[in-house]
Amino acid sequence: MEERASLDIAQQSDATGDMETEAFRRYGHQAVDWMADYLANAGSYPVLSQIAPGDIRRSLPDQPPFRPEAMEEILADVDRIIMPGITHWNSPGFFAYFGITGSGPGILGEMLSGALNVNAMLWRTSPAATELEQVALDWLRQMLGLPSPLFGVINDTASSGTLYALTAAREAIPGLHIRQQGMSGRAEVPRLRYYASQEAHSSVEKAGIVLGVGQDGLRKIGVDNSFRMDVAQLERAIEEDLAAGWRPFAVVATVGTTSTTSVDPVPHIADVCERYGLWLHVDGAYGGSAAVDPSMRWVLDGCERADTLIVNPHKWLFTPIDCSVFYTRKPDIVKAAFSLIPEYLRNTESADDAVPNLMDYGTSLGRRFRSLKLWMVMRYFGQEGLAARIHEHIRLGQLVAQWVSESPDFELVAPTPFSTVCFRAHPRGVDNEAQLEALNERIMNAINATGCFFLSHTKLHGMFTIRIAIGNLRTTEQDIHDLWEAIQAELAGV
Repeated sequence: MEERASLDIAQQSDATGDMETEAFRRYGHQAVDWMADYLANAGSYPVLSQIAPGDIRRSLPDQPPFRPEAMEEILADVDRIIMPGITHWNSPGFFAYFGITGSGPGILGEMLSGALNVNAMLWRTSPAATELEQVALDWLRQMLGLPSPLFGVINDTASSGTLYALTAAREAIPGLHIRQQGMSGRAEVPRLRYYASQEAHSSVEKAGIVLGVGQDGLRKIGVDNSFRMDVAQLERAIEEDLAAGWRPFAVVATVGTTSTTSVDPVPHIADVCERYGLWLHVDGAYGGSAAVDPSMRWVLDGCERADTLIVNPHKWLFTPIDCSVFYTRKPDIVKAAFSLIPEYLRNTESADDAVPNLMDYGTSLGRRFRSLKLWMVMRYFGQEGLAARIHEHIRLGQLVAQWVSESPDFELVAPTPFSTVCFRAHPRGVDNEAQLEALNERIMNAINATGCFFLSHTKLHGMFTIRIAIGNLRTTEQDIHDLWEAIQAELAGV
């Protein structure tokens, strides 16, 4: 009886409606207060979750609840069960992978989107979601210094966008009719080949698997000393493949690779693509956002010539995940690759392309109202505020790179064009690569075990390399100073 007394009216056995408004208001205030307290104290949690595999699962019942449970108990279990299993990407000590931040205005936008719960598949199913997406992405285009016109849509991840770009590139191959007739069992379909550097994201290779081109259909191009695609090697590879009977159809360039944040020479790659009639896709998921700072506009040089381009506001424009922007100069080809309109979705408003149906530019029919949070972030910070924050992150990254360069016991393993620093401990007199790998892995694991910071690694030229990725709104110069001191102390204690 006591448990039943704590239930809301909407949880009684004869109720068939939603949570009543006043209960929603009460719990909503509690949830927002909880979120505000969490953001204010994000740095007080162990950055990397300290639980063991299976702990969360064992903390939860094996069967779903048959009877309603009190909201107070549900919210209490967020603290009791969920929070110990959270790795805190919002922490100022999060330096792994790419440090992302869900900013206040973005979180509020996500909340409003959840409340509206619209599906932006057709213009008519949510005119505001469709039109705001077009406006917000044109604003972002202007902030990035990209030319008009560019058509844009928002996807969940850059991985989806890369798949869509390469699907469009395949659709653009004349005479193959792959959309209608497929690829299998057709002698007239040549072996298809596309190209990316050895440093390109794994999603580029996965896209080939999904498209039926296969892993062998991707030819990985070597890189220079700064981990940028070797354009001369790219052109030689294309010539070799043509001679061997392959059909080259696309090149993927990267602005801000995952391991080192290197920037491929896009203008020169675009020249090659134009000479051979290849689709150029640019993965600017990480580095593209830096162009909102006018001093960093160079990172998108040549991208105005790309057929498709990705920029992820959820990586470095403080918009909650997921929000990946896909731009194209050739929306007609993208639409031709994906548009499929059954009778139950036909409508009069979209008789021409003046009113786009966003479902026509990818595989997803259902589409979240993602533009709302991006729109709110851009309005709240403005380009000036966004640029200032990215400028500060880059300044902090350069400062760490300077400390590494000046230390006799550490070395930079890659250039630092943005705010991600790739380095390793290399004490004087220790040159055995196996010993150096073990040493650096011990240092990284010891730092992560403290709970104060979270670092990740990569391998560059076979060398175990620690990465410090700065991209969090809450990270300060004091935080990176404390991290550097901790790293030096770990080396001294080894």
